[in-house]
Amino acid sequence: MNFIEARKLVHEYIRRDEEGNVESIQTALDGIDIDIRPGEFIAILGHNGSGKSTFAKHLNVLLTPTEGTLWVDGKDTADEDLLWEIRKNAGMVFQNPDNQIIASVVEEDVGFGPENIGIPTEEILERVDKSLKSVGMLEYRAHSPNKLSGGQKQRVAIAGVMAMEPKCIILDEPTAMLDPNGRKEVLDAVELLNRKKGVTILLITHYMEEVTRADRVYVMDQGKVVMTGKPREIFSQVEALKGYRLDVPQVTLLAHELRQAGLSIPEGILTRQELVEALCQLY
Repeated sequence: MNFIEARKLVHEYIRRDEEGNVESIQTALDGIDIDIRPGEFIAILGHNGSGKSTFAKHLNVLLTPTEGTLWVDGKDTADEDLLWEIRKNAGMVFQNPDNQIIASVVEEDVGFGPENIGIPTEEILERVDKSLKSVGMLEYRAHSPNKLSGGQKQRVAIAGVMAMEPKCIILDEPTAMLDPNGRKEVLDAVELLNRKKGVTILLITHYMEEVTRADRVYVMDQGKVVMTGKPREIFSQVEALKGYRLDVPQVTLLAHELRQAGLSIPEGILTRQELVEALCQLY
């Protein structure tokens, strides 16, 4: 059984005038089908306006379908009686951490979610320690979030969701405000949660190097799913991705250009080590 299953999912943003008359309708999701199995690490790519963030907001019922159906953990998101259960099992990390940090002390903010779902106090303390440590923020546990940098706030927001240990974590551009080392630390923590505890991960990102960690990739454009496959399969199609205004990892692009220049190396190289090995085999 799929953990997330979208069937002909449509979402329309309707703009009305002061009298309630419809001025315009923007179709953000246009009949998409997506299947995500329990424990998968899924990446969603797409240019700005492709619909990927709109889809993410459906997963914890910040939005509901205009048409079609979305099931999360076997529950129909259109059923208002199931809203609490869905949100408990589908935690979301937004691009802007200020949207979800609410407490005046870091450790209290991280512990807020587990407390709300009835976790015993001793276990909350353990989860707070573990989550803050995993994102490199343990030494800031007694600080005020207002005095943290944007990147530090994002790590606290991620720790707050991780502390709830939901079945699924949706990350909408979670590392956009972090430096390269911070991005690596956060993605390492998320990947560990996925591999060790089987948490389903849905990652929306503009950093192509982060996508190489995923089990599968969906590419969206103008509200539709236009490509799907494993990272190597997706990044083997460099020209197609360029057509959707997307980049590829730098090492993948370099390998592609070397191949176009006549070197006999495989498409879809994802890491520097793979490229080095491919070049060494030529000589």
